[in-house]
Amino acid sequence: MALYTLPVGMLEVNCYVLSCERTGEAIVIDPGDEAAAILALLARHELKLARILATHAHFDHLLAVRALQEATGAPFQLHPADRSLVAALRSTCLAWLGYDPGDLPAIDGELTPGETVQVGDLALEVRHTPGHSPGGVTLVDHAHRRAFTGDALFAGSIGRTDLPGGSLATLLQGIRREILSLPGDYAVLPGHGEPSTVSDERRMNPYLNDSAW
Repeated sequence: MALYTLPVGMLEVNCYVLSCERTGEAIVIDPGDEAAAILALLARHELKLARILATHAHFDHLLAVRALQEATGAPFQLHPADRSLVAALRSTCLAWLGYDPGDLPAIDGELTPGETVQVGDLALEVRHTPGHSPGGVTLVDHAHRRAFTGDALFAGSIGRTDLPGGSLATLLQGIRREILSLPGDYAVLPGHGEPSTVSDERRMNPYLNDSAW
């Protein structure tokens, strides 16, 4: 299995493309913009896009979803608590970036905590990590010992909680319960910035209390 990381858009969202070598299928996580670059990567590696997943529904993580759906027919899934953020995508993007991104993506399915998204040999466990947004999730790839944490947990930081639906207490609780409970060698692959590990975040993240570990 291969993993490709594309920083996309004005806010440099980490878009992740995971591929199954056996079936040639792919999962795209957080296609925040630059649909042409994502499609070019898929074509270059002869991959068929099977699922589009969002760790949460802030506009900067979704701007390429509609174009990917139209080009590939792949279904788009997110946690249902973030549906209202999808509905507000056009106005939010206009307020933040100064332009209207056009038609909204269609929501084809939900990411349900405790379930596993399976595409070929790829398997991602869905863990609910709200607080940055109500429907924030972390997608855990146990086979390759890594967690796609979206904007819940960054290297040395955490997601902001001053946006509508945010809660610092909820975010910290979810990080400790759903991410820091993973083995220390699991990679932390965030929505922005550089990767880290669970053990490094337990020890060095100033927002997290290490005493319980």
